[in-house]
Amino acid sequence: MRILVAGGAGYIGSSLVPNLLSRGHDVKVVDLLWFGNHLPSSVPVVRKDVLDLTEDDLAGVQQVLFMAGLSNDPMADFAPNRNFVSNSAAPAYLAWLAKRTAVARFVYSSSCAVYGFNAQGIRVETDPARCTTPYGISKYLGEQSALYLADENFAVTALRLGTVSGFSPRMRLDLVVNAMFRSALAQKRVVVFNPHIWRPILAVEDAVQAFTLALEAPQDHHGIFNVASANYTIEQLGSAIAARMAHHLGHPIDLEILEMQECRSYNVSTLKAQNDLGFAPKFSVDQMVDNLWANRHLFADLENPCYYNIRFLKESLGSR
Repeated sequence: MRILVAGGAGYIGSSLVPNLLSRGHDVKVVDLLWFGNHLPSSVPVVRKDVLDLTEDDLAGVQQVLFMAGLSNDPMADFAPNRNFVSNSAAPAYLAWLAKRTAVARFVYSSSCAVYGFNAQGIRVETDPARCTTPYGISKYLGEQSALYLADENFAVTALRLGTVSGFSPRMRLDLVVNAMFRSALAQKRVVVFNPHIWRPILAVEDAVQAFTLALEAPQDHHGIFNVASANYTIEQLGSAIAARMAHHLGHPIDLEILEMQECRSYNVSTLKAQNDLGFAPKFSVDQMVDNLWANRHLFADLENPCYYNIRFLKESLGSR
């Protein structure tokens, strides 16, 4: 199957694309390569903005996966105008272009951030989106614009991802598990902000599984799906990471708990993805930490701006 992956050189894409290749798919990547290219040399990469793509770029493509755009709340808050263009307008344009060129399926990388703040209950896909942040709003608009175009010949799937964490060839240290790992490694402590709020955590490996299943699903298996490895309070997460890092380092890790205002808290069900796509999350927080520990030599410079998306964005925009 010929697949175009927009943003395929990023944190998830650099793990997903090799998996798709191993399964016999023909993959083409479109990416601005802000953080370099960590893909196999055999992967064709078009260095181009999604909004500059044309029908020629999609010639022969059967499925399109959109995982480009700004990737978290700090980036969206810093550049809200760019956020709405890259997370809402760009996927709408690419979905329209894909449908126009007879692409069979469009998959959008959305976010559980669309649920906003929900103090109680487990969110399912039919629950209303209550996001108030630029990032959450833009991801919701992106998925809804693509879903609007769906018909019997054009399947659209939106995967609402939990907070993705773990090791990837295009490494990030600004995600909650990875940030706590970094703090434990460098400072011998884990800082927990807002201990009682909920976050669905998604291992990179489980994210790869979910996207692969969505792309390979029967044509009539589509729609919105929550995707997570498990739900944790931030305190549960910090305690688990501190304990696992104490095991690796051979000495205790301090746990520092701070209360701050937070506009996001959500606990999600993944039953729909399990039932309709066959999604079966396999990776625990301990396994994520173990994988980070095993590969720590590959990101030894913990202060490198390339591991922190917001630092890169500030430096990039500040240099213009």
